[in-house]
Amino acid sequence: MKIFNYFFCFVFVLFAALQYNDPDPYVWIPIYMYASVLCWLAAKQKFYPRAYLLGIAVYGFYALYKFFDRNGAWDWMTIHHGENIAETMKAEKPWVEETREFFGLVILIGVLLIDFFYARKKSRIRKS
Repeated sequence: MKIFNYFFCFVFVLFAALQYNDPDPYVWIPIYMYASVLCWLAAKQKFYPRAYLLGIAVYGFYALYKFFDRNGAWDWMTIHHGENIAETMKAEKPWVEETREFFGLVILIGVLLIDFFYARKKSRIRKS
């Protein structure tokens, strides 16, 4: 788990840095940095299940918004037929940016879920 968390700590810091020239960096930099800090702490064997749940809830609600929003991931899949979203880094079409943001949130949720369940398992072992 140490390598997993160090890896995602680095990845989320990198993702946060790439948001610098995004139209809304004030939203995305804190989103990625929150998960990065939690991964750093988990790599140091410090687990905060409530913080994971808070992140999962916030990211989950935002992901639902990004999925069903006009030009969101649902439109990308149905109207635009899953058009390539990695073709260019410049998101000239709104559904490309919204879909990328949706998948970023899915990655964040996945990592926090893994850490949450690992922390629960570890606390059960200590109690035994």
